[in-house]
Order: sequence, then structure tokens, then C-alpha cells
Amino acid sequence: MSMQVTETAAAGLKREYRVIVPATDLEARVKERLDDLKDRVQLRGFRPGKVPVAHLKRLYGKSAMAEAIEAVVREANSKIVTDHGFKLAAEPKVVLPTEEGAVAGVIDGKSDLSYTVELEIMPPITLADFKTIKLTRLAADVTDDEIDQALQAIAEQNRPFVAKADAAENGDRITISFQGSIDGTPFEGGAGEDVPLVLGSGQFIPGFEDHLIGLKAGDSKTFNIKFPDGYHSTTLAGKEATFAVTVKAVDAPGPIKIDEDFAKALGMESLGKLRDAVKENVAREHALASRRKLKRSLFDQLDERHKFEPPPSLIEKEFNSIWSQLEKELKEQGRTFADEDTTEEEARVEYRGIAERRVRLGLVLNEIGERNSIKVPEDQVKAALMDRMRQFRGQERQIWEYYQKNPAALDALRAPLFEDKVVDFLTELAEVADKKVSREELFKEDDE
Repeated sequence: MSMQVTETAAAGLKREYRVIVPATDLEARVKERLDDLKDRVQLRGFRPGKVPVAHLKRLYGKSAMAEAIEAVVREANSKIVTDHGFKLAAEPKVVLPTEEGAVAGVIDGKSDLSYTVELEIMPPITLADFKTIKLTRLAADVTDDEIDQALQAIAEQNRPFVAKADAAENGDRITISFQGSIDGTPFEGGAGEDVPLVLGSGQFIPGFEDHLIGLKAGDSKTFNIKFPDGYHSTTLAGKEATFAVTVKAVDAPGPIKIDEDFAKALGMESLGKLRDAVKENVAREHALASRRKLKRSLFDQLDERHKFEPPPSLIEKEFNSIWSQLEKELKEQGRTFADEDTTEEEARVEYRGIAERRVRLGLVLNEIGERNSIKVPEDQVKAALMDRMRQFRGQERQIWEYYQKNPAALDALRAPLFEDKVVDFLTELAEVADKKVSREELFKEDDE
């Protein structure tokens, strides 16, 4: 392909090239395509393989030229990237001529193809000497108090309830049927039958449970209540609804006994075995907290040692993702930037900095993985997909098909697995000192 390529702009990570492909090259591709069609296409009045090329060109010439242009642009852009050894941060942006009739002239085979391609490239990354990184791995012993607290929490979740004839009060479990409506019309998700509700748990919207205190089994009550302004359903947020509620049963919380019978009710051989299982769970929580802190410290040092300007498009994409999530959370909570002691302008600056750090660290981790052949085995990706499917009981097939059809979604499953492998690789190279601390220090979150 005898194309002409001229660099027209280079600033930072931006590159721009002018590409000219002779009309003769395009015409040769069109002829090759039509010759291929000649042997395969069947048209009324012509024997197979005997359709005149001129007739095929009248029928398929423009579509063949469009295919040829698309293929030439793809190949030319690929050659530019390969010849210069670029790694792209985003898909090339092709700008076709805007002069009247310019594109039509190319499609008709009368003009050369001339276009501009804009590229955003990855910056060169110089990796630090990871052996100079010093990390502290925190660890805390699992105490009997922690085990007792965890057992108490399990017991609370499995607390027995006993039927009572008296009026319901906070802490009681009531069973209700209800129907909600707005302006006399029932709304989706506003009805339920035989729904258990522990008063004071905050399971329903604020104020709902207060209306049920003092009711007995068999009582009915109709009341109005307003959905919070930041309610997750925008169709209900801020709306006043009417609920008609019937109390089916009222049960009072019974005493908790953490003994052998309690352990066996949970499927354990004995209370001792239950304590051992709880201790293992607490130890896993300690290990996860320790790793989170080690990872954060590692990332802080990687950020300090790798200062370069990431591609603007990647920062913008990451920032938009963070910002949309932030706006969603503020809306759901009914809060404003003023409630967070900041302004929208200040928040944008802060979160753009976070986005830049995330992108830069992501590029550094990818570079480390590439240079050291760190990969995630497909069986681990499949296991992560199976875990994801288990979160959607009854929809396993749809979830499977979604991930098979969306490589980007599968990459999102692979990303944390890859990150963990790179963290393990770097931890092996770094100088790591172990330090015993209290549970409070282990789980204390940094101000950041």
C-alpha cells in the first residue's frame, strides 16, 4: 500500500498524522473484492462465475469501496502505531475531509483518500527499584474478647422470639402485610405479605416503624409518610405515600444462651468447635485488614516513585466514573457538598487528583505485570465468574451470557486478581517488617 504519512502535530501525549492513500490503491482493492464476488454471487440471467465485473461494479461498487476505505484506514493506523512503537491510550480518532463532495469523490474512485488521524499515546514508564521499598506488615492476635463479641453478634442474629399478646414495642418482631399507594395508586414494591420486621432496626423508610409501635396482633392502621428526598428510587423520592398495614403477629425477643445447644443448633459439634470456627473467621478478618494496610502503603510508595503525566482521556474517564458515583451517593443520602464541608469546585479538584493517582498506579501495575509476565490463569477468572453468578440465584445463565458477550466486564473481574498478583510480586521484592499491634490499631482507618 503506497500511502503517504506526514506528522502534523506532536504535543505531550498527543500525535496527529495526515494520511493520503492513492485512488489507484483503493480501486485495486475494489477490483479484488469484485473479482471475489464474481465467483460467488448468483444473479438472475447470468451463469455462476459469468457475471460481468462492470455489472457487479454498478451493483456493489459503492459498498465495496466503503469496505476498502475502512480496511485501508485500519491498516494505515495500525502501521503508524507499529512503526513508531506506540502504545495507545485510546482508540485512534479519524477525521475525514469536510469539504463538500470530498468523501463522495473518494467513494466514486475519483479522488485520493486523505484523512487526519489523532492519537493519544501511553507515556514511557521508568520503573523504580522495588527492592528499596520498605513496608510494615501489621498483625494482631485474636483475643477471647473478640471471639465473645463475634459469638454475641451471631446469637443476636439468631435470637429466638416468643409470641406476645401485648402491644408491640421497640425490639419486638412483628409480622405485617401492607399496601402502599401514592395519590390512591399502588406503586411497584409498595406491597408485602407476612413480612417480618424488627422494630427499631431501620429496615423500612424513616418513620414507618414508629407508626407500628403500640399495635397488637390483628390491628390495622393507615398512615401517611414521606419518602426521603434522596431515596434510591427517583420515582418515589420526596413523595408522600399512604400505607395500609395489618399486624399478623407480635413476637418478643427471647433470652440468648450461648451454650452447647446453641452451637448444635448452628450445626456445630460443640461450643468449643463453634469458638474455633469463629476464631478462624476473625483471624481472616485480621489478615484482610493487614493486607489492606500493606497494600495502601505499597501504593503510596509506588505513587511517590512514579511521577509522570497519565493520558488525559484516561484521567477524564476515571474522574467521570468517580464523580457520577459520588453524585449518586449524595442524592441517595439527601446530602450536599456543603454538608461535606466543601464546594463542588473544591470537590472536583480533589477527585480529579484521586482519578489521576488511580490511573497512574494502574499504568504502573500494568507495566510491572507486562515486564515480569504476570498473568491471571483463566481458571481463576472462571472461579471469579462463578462467584459472581452465585450472587444472582436463578439468573446464572443470563449472567454467564452477559460476561461472554462483554469482554470489558470480564476484564473488570480479572483486574483485582491481576492487582493482587502484582502486589504479591512486589511484596516479595520489598523489605517487609512484621509488627504486632492491637486490634484497634489494625482496624483504624487512615484519615485519607
